[in-house]
Amino acid sequence: MLSALARAATRRPRTVILTWLALIVLGLGLGTGVFGRLSDAVPEVPGTESESTEALLERIDPRGESITAVVEAPRVTDAPVRRTVEAAVADLRRIPGIADVPDPYTARGLAAADGRALIVPITLEGGLGDDAEDDAVDAAADRINQVDAADVHVSGGPLLGRQLGERAQQDVQRAELFSLPVVLALLLLVFGGLRAAGLPLLVAVSGVAGAFLALFGFSQITEISVYVVQVTTMLGLGLAVDYALLMVMRFREERRTSADVPEAVRRTVDRAGRTILFSGLTVAVSLSGLLVFPSPFLRSMGLAVAAVVVVDMLAALTLLPALLTRFGARIAPSKPRVPGEEGRAFARIARFAGRRPIAVMTVSVLALLSLALPVTNLRIDIGDARQLPAATEARQVYDTVRAHYPPGAGVDPIVIVQRPGTDPQFARRVTALPGVASYETQPLPDGTRVLRVKPTGAVDGPTATQLVRDARALRDSGPVMVGGTAARLVDFRHMLAERTAWAALTVLVGILVLLFAFTGSVLIPLRTVLTTLLSLGAALGVVVLVFQDGHLASWLGGEGLGALSLTAPPLIVAIAFGLAMDYELFILARMRESWTAMGDASGAVVSGLRRSGRVVSCAALLLAVVFGAFMTGGFAPILEIGLGLTLAVLIDATVVRMLLVPATMALLGRWAWWAPRPLRRVHERFGVREDAGEPLVRS
Repeated sequence: MLSALARAATRRPRTVILTWLALIVLGLGLGTGVFGRLSDAVPEVPGTESESTEALLERIDPRGESITAVVEAPRVTDAPVRRTVEAAVADLRRIPGIADVPDPYTARGLAAADGRALIVPITLEGGLGDDAEDDAVDAAADRINQVDAADVHVSGGPLLGRQLGERAQQDVQRAELFSLPVVLALLLLVFGGLRAAGLPLLVAVSGVAGAFLALFGFSQITEISVYVVQVTTMLGLGLAVDYALLMVMRFREERRTSADVPEAVRRTVDRAGRTILFSGLTVAVSLSGLLVFPSPFLRSMGLAVAAVVVVDMLAALTLLPALLTRFGARIAPSKPRVPGEEGRAFARIARFAGRRPIAVMTVSVLALLSLALPVTNLRIDIGDARQLPAATEARQVYDTVRAHYPPGAGVDPIVIVQRPGTDPQFARRVTALPGVASYETQPLPDGTRVLRVKPTGAVDGPTATQLVRDARALRDSGPVMVGGTAARLVDFRHMLAERTAWAALTVLVGILVLLFAFTGSVLIPLRTVLTTLLSLGAALGVVVLVFQDGHLASWLGGEGLGALSLTAPPLIVAIAFGLAMDYELFILARMRESWTAMGDASGAVVSGLRRSGRVVSCAALLLAVVFGAFMTGGFAPILEIGLGLTLAVLIDATVVRMLLVPATMALLGRWAWWAPRPLRRVHERFGVREDAGEPLVRS
């Protein structure tokens, strides 16, 4: 397959390049339409009680979603302010699609006790079509923003997703504007020439365009979270640079021994292409674990990121070879190798670790376990508006309510649906539970009664989640359903606990099979998984320390929230595990070449790290720059995921790949490449490995 791709790229490079240019134009044009289709919904899990409760209410409750406005003034009771607010309320009630707007001066709890703020809830009619709902929301937001007061902010409901989508697009553009010049500068340092440095950037642009197009396609059949678009764009850019870096560096090596550019391109694809192919497959397999979870958010994230990985992989194996065929003659070959000089620093590190494997392993493992200790206190929550950047409307609504209203104001209630036939004493028993701050009852036309209970504390705090469990325990077998934000968190946590072991098993089996196919060894895959888990634990531990406990969070533009976003840990683990396999394969490919050529286990380790250390270090640094650029947006989940992935990449490329890998390989010796005879026969028939490149010298 790789040979066929190489032949197509070298025989018809112009056709391949034009095809990719069309894809880039389509992705940067049509694909960016995904920013108008983003959702803020994350913790919904089909089939759970909380999701069923919400679906039932959508059918039987004549009221629709609502948006919330907050008016702030030195004294909201002053006559001029009151006149402009009351005029706005009257106009809002006349807007088609608006069901209810209470008078904030007379309705209970809407006027702040300090006299400096008003809450104006605006409830939409149920059953509105998308266009009618958008028109009603736009008209309501425009009218409330005309109120003549010190500050007016409006968000929530369908308006929130749109606001977050606009902010996400701005953040992505900012990250690209920051990261691309820095990446180009680093590539110039690596290659020493603009042509060689520019090719990975062209592949990166194709990766971003492919990410947009894939997300736009998924948005036609499922909801796409605002966080999905940022994570996939971040990975699309980073992996494209990594794959292109490996290919261009290998091409420059091949040019040392071949003056024929098309032939050098074919060798590059044939040798380094297998590493990229397996690298892409390992990332995709790592993400397959997300498909085990029934959460649409996690599944859409897994599918979207896997699609982006495939786009990056195809761009590296087709577009880049075509570009090298057309312009590779102008790219200087790498300098002739002087025995003992190339990768000298990495060879020294490998020899040091090989001479003292137990000491290196002990110190490295203890250091990583120390960093991983905070994971034992990991907590996950849905979170509140503090997860959003301070400049977003939703965050400003939250901050204003928090400043002027007592704790619990604005907290989403626990929604308890009591169908006809429910024990009349049930509501009394629920409202008598500890942790109930307030409640209200809404009768519906079909005889159903909806009890909305506001808990003390945060919407996803321990009091709220315990209330959900207590209410569900009280109903016995009565026709009662418990939903709301706190119930969604309870159901999401239960889903994670129930499916995590199966997700881990799916990933581990897939990774072990792929690594065996790549190396022909039984022990190397096991060693790889164990050392990678250490780096993941260390990275996640630091994320907990920073964003959960608040240590140094302000340095990164965040704050300690007492818990991580409920989606951050599974995404960090799934994505970082796949990225770690990238660097493992980069190193193993070179070690395998040396082992096949020399049959010397210790020499293969030194030679492999000598020849791959530079590309692994450069790739990790470039990926860290891209991830760091996306952390400038301010969304707490993106900060958590960005920091986790950045640390995982840097720890894996330094401590794990430069120290633990040579130390463990030295301890294993020739046994590192061992496999039982039946499995050796399987590998000889079905396994894939790099062909030897240039003649090797002993290190």
